[in-house]
Amino acid sequence: MLKLLFISTPVGALGTGQGGGVELTIQNVAQELQQRGYKIEVVAPVGSVLQNIPVTEISGNLQIAVQTQGRDIPICLPSDSTLANMLDYARQVQDEYDLIVNFAFDWLPFYLTPFFYCPIAHFISMGSMTEALDQIMSQIATNYPHTIGVYTKSQADTFPFADTCTILSSAIDLSLYQFVSYPGKSLAWLGRIAPEKALEDAVAAVNITGTPLKIYGKIQDQDYWQKIQQDFPNSPIEYMGFLSTKELQQELGQSRALLMTPRWIEAFGNVAIEALACGVPVIAYSRGGPAEIVKDGVTGFLVEPDSIEGLVRAINQVDLIDRHKCRQQAEIEYSLTTLGDRFSAWFNQILATTS
Repeated sequence: MLKLLFISTPVGALGTGQGGGVELTIQNVAQELQQRGYKIEVVAPVGSVLQNIPVTEISGNLQIAVQTQGRDIPICLPSDSTLANMLDYARQVQDEYDLIVNFAFDWLPFYLTPFFYCPIAHFISMGSMTEALDQIMSQIATNYPHTIGVYTKSQADTFPFADTCTILSSAIDLSLYQFVSYPGKSLAWLGRIAPEKALEDAVAAVNITGTPLKIYGKIQDQDYWQKIQQDFPNSPIEYMGFLSTKELQQELGQSRALLMTPRWIEAFGNVAIEALACGVPVIAYSRGGPAEIVKDGVTGFLVEPDSIEGLVRAINQVDLIDRHKCRQQAEIEYSLTTLGDRFSAWFNQILATTS
């Protein structure tokens, strides 16, 4: 079986939620492949925690999340960079591995790819963000065929090298998510609390319908969160914090629906399949990854992007959705077995090309 070295996101420790959905992807891919007999080591910032997966913690200063910056931002590394230190560690141990799998959405690992003799697979967790990153990724896509993987076609289409991307989708450990037939009254919103997620649209919608909304996730932008509270002082919202998977699924399953309101092209939206696994319908803007997940009128509703009125209409109809069909979709399309099959095939293709 293959020996794999995973390079984690450099914007935060695994388990803190700072890295967004890619944290769950790293856990799930590593878990499934380790169960298949693969040797897995994950290199990640200090404080990282994964369940039953070996983690080598690397010190240093974290990267600034790329989505908080402009498209023309220059390439920048902090002093004593965690990302640089992770890649230096990978360079030192590369002869112990068949393949390095990079989950860091940053310029440096792409630039350094030709300097490694161990092949590198790059899993990209977001859509196009900066000109410099697009340029270096395009070079790697051309010079190292098949080595760039993405979640969805919608995500791939944001890049100039879309046709060369391997579509891998996502998955969750369905055994961790309990199906709930009869929910409570509240809706849910789940994710990083940051402007590109447009939480204010969900709040505006429930302000109209009067439906309680429970908000889960890491507050990444405190000023943004404060502004929402100021703009909607009497809205029926409650912040529930950033919860572990076990705690989250217990709460999420009680929701009438999950609202997804991304302002940007969401690469996938792991929260959508977490909701479906609990039997929770998903109301999402028809934009990016969620538009490829939600079966409109069957497992939720797709709404015209940025339409508060559309969200309101969907909220008023959501009880028509059969929650059993939501769970069924998760079981058929988003199990760890299917995810492991896709990643294994991708890795084998890369190694066949580079051997």
